[in-house]
Amino acid sequence: MLGIKKLDIFIAKQFGLLCVGTFCVCQFVLMMQFLWRYVEDLIGKGLTVDVLAQFFWWMALMLMPQAFPLSILLSSLIAFGNLGESSELTAIKAAGISLMQAFRPLIVISILMAFGSFVFQNKVTPYANKKFAQLLISMKQKSPELEIPEGIFYDGIPNCNLFVQKKDLSSGMLYGIMIYRKTGSFEDQAIILADSGQLQSTEEKKHLVLKLYSGEWFENMRSQELAGNASVPYRRETFTFKNIILDFDGNFNLADEEVFATNAKAKSLRQLKDGVDSLSLVYDSVGHSFYQQAKTATFRNPDVSKKDSTRALKAALAQKINKDTVIAHVEEDRQQRMYNEALNSARFALSDLEFKALQTENADRVIREHKIEMWNKFTLALSCVIFFFIGAPLGAIIRKGGLGIPVIISVLVFIIYYILDNTGYRMSRIGDWSIWFGRSLSTFVLAPVAAFFTYKATNDSVVFNLDMYRDFFRKLLGLRLHRHIYKKEVIINDPQYSNDVNALSAITQEVEEYGREHKLYTMPNAIDVFFKYKPDHKIEEISEQLEAVIEDLANSRDKVVLNLLNEYPVLSVKAHTRPFEYKWANILAAVIVPVGLFLFFRMWRFRLRLYRDLKTISATNGKMIARIMQMKPQSN
Repeated sequence: MLGIKKLDIFIAKQFGLLCVGTFCVCQFVLMMQFLWRYVEDLIGKGLTVDVLAQFFWWMALMLMPQAFPLSILLSSLIAFGNLGESSELTAIKAAGISLMQAFRPLIVISILMAFGSFVFQNKVTPYANKKFAQLLISMKQKSPELEIPEGIFYDGIPNCNLFVQKKDLSSGMLYGIMIYRKTGSFEDQAIILADSGQLQSTEEKKHLVLKLYSGEWFENMRSQELAGNASVPYRRETFTFKNIILDFDGNFNLADEEVFATNAKAKSLRQLKDGVDSLSLVYDSVGHSFYQQAKTATFRNPDVSKKDSTRALKAALAQKINKDTVIAHVEEDRQQRMYNEALNSARFALSDLEFKALQTENADRVIREHKIEMWNKFTLALSCVIFFFIGAPLGAIIRKGGLGIPVIISVLVFIIYYILDNTGYRMSRIGDWSIWFGRSLSTFVLAPVAAFFTYKATNDSVVFNLDMYRDFFRKLLGLRLHRHIYKKEVIINDPQYSNDVNALSAITQEVEEYGREHKLYTMPNAIDVFFKYKPDHKIEEISEQLEAVIEDLANSRDKVVLNLLNEYPVLSVKAHTRPFEYKWANILAAVIVPVGLFLFFRMWRFRLRLYRDLKTISATNGKMIARIMQMKPQSN
C-alpha cells in the first residue's frame, strides 16, 4: 500500500545494522574525547561506581545528537560501498532502478533520524546538560581520596602539607612524620615533627584525626601574644602523644541544581525563546536607565538646553585655550585641588563607564548564547540529512566497503565539518559574526558538496576513479609504462609471421624517415610549437601498426620472441608535438610564462625520449625479423 518494495527493505536492513554499530563506535569515540578534557579533575577523588555511572550516562545522552550525523555518514558510506564492491549496485542499475530510487528508503530514515535528533535535543539534551553540569561541578568540589605517598610532601589535605618517610600498610602506622600547617596568616604557621602516627577519618567523614607519638610542635606566636615578651618569636612544645584534628570533607555532595537552570544549554527551544525575550526586556530597561543617568549627569542645569551646551562646546573647541592663562590668577593650593578634583572626577566617570560596559557586554553574551543554542538544534538535526547525501553517493562512487577507505573519508569529512562548525560557533559567541551565519557556516559549505556528490553518483561519474588520476599524473610527469607479455597457456590462432615481418620492415623504414625529418634530438622551435603548429599524427599511425604486430606475435610459443616483445617501448604519441590539441590553448599557455616554460621543456624531454624509443624500435625490429627467419617451420 505504501509502495515499499523488497529492495527497499533489503537496503534499509543493510543500513540499519551498520548504523547501530557505527553509532556505538562514534558514541564511544566522542565520549572518550570529551572525557579526556576532565580526566585530571576526576582522578584520585575516590568516586563510587554509582556516581561514575551517572557521569557516563548523562555524558552519553548529551553527546548523542553529535553521534547521529557521524553514524549516518559512516553507515551510508559503508552500506553503498559494500553494494558497489559486490556488484549488487550494478545489478540494481541493470534492472532499471536508478540510484535515487535506491536511496529512497534511506532518505526517509535519515529525515526521521533528523526529526528524532531535533526532538531529542529539545526534550532530553537540556535536562542531560543540566544534570551533567551539576554532577561535574560536584565531582570537582569533592576532596581527593587520601593516598599519602612515601618520601614526598602530600598537599591533598586542606591547609596542610604532610611528609611521611615510611608507612606500614598492614598496621596503618606512619613513620617519620613532618607536618607544615598553613593558614591565611604567617603569624600562626606551625611545624609538627613526630616519630610515628596514625591517620583516621571521623564517622561523618568531615574531619581527619591524626594521632602522633613522640614529637615536637613549633608554632609562630600571634602578635598580641608577642606584645608582652617580644624576645620569644615562637612556641615550642614536646609531647609523647597528641591528637590533631584536620578539616577534610570526604563525602560526595551534589551542588544545587537551580544554579544551572539559567544555562542556555539546559533549556528547550521554548525556554530559550522566552529567555531571549525576558533577557532582552530586562537589559533594555537597564540600558534605558543608563541613558537617563548619562543624560541627567550631562544636563544637570535645567535652564541650559542641549542645543546651547552643544554650541558652547563647539565654540570652546574652536578656540585654542591655554589652561595656564585661564587659572593663572588662582592660588597654587587651589590649582592643585582643582587638578585633583578633575582627575578624580575623570577616574570615577571612567570606572562607571567600565562597569556599565561590563554589564552590557555580559548581557549581550548571555543573549547570544541563547540564540546560538536555538540555531544549534536546527543545524545539528539538518546535518543528519546532509551527511547522508555525502556518504551514500561517495559509497556508490568509490565502491569500497568495510572499515578501510570509508572510515578515512568519514574522518576527513567530519574534521572539515568540525572545523567549520567550531569556527562559526566561536566567531558567533564573541560577536564578530552574526549568529545565523556562524551557526549555518558548515551547512552552507557541506550542502553544495552533498548536492555535487549526489549529482556525480546519479550520473555514474568517475570523479573518484583512482586509475584516471594515476594516468593523468603519469602523462603529466612523463612516467613510462613497461610491457609485460607472457606465454599464453591456450593459443587459438598462431601468428602470421610473414605478414609481421613485412609490417616490421615497413615500420623500421617509417621510423628512420621520421627521425631524419624532424630531428628529434634538437630543441624545438617555440614559435612553431605555440603559434604555428601543424598537425602531426605520424607517430600515432606507427604506434597503431606496432601494437597490431605485437598483439599478433604475443600468440607465439617461442620464448625469444616473447622476450623481444617486452623490449618494445610504449610510445607517447602526442606529447612531443604540442602541449594541447587546440590552437587557442597553446597560445594561452605561451602567454602564461611559467606554464609555457614548463610545457616547453616537458615537450623537449618527450622529443628526446621519442628519439631514443624510435632507435630502440628499429633495433628491436631487426632482432625480431632475424629471429623469425631462424624459425623456419613457423615462418613457412
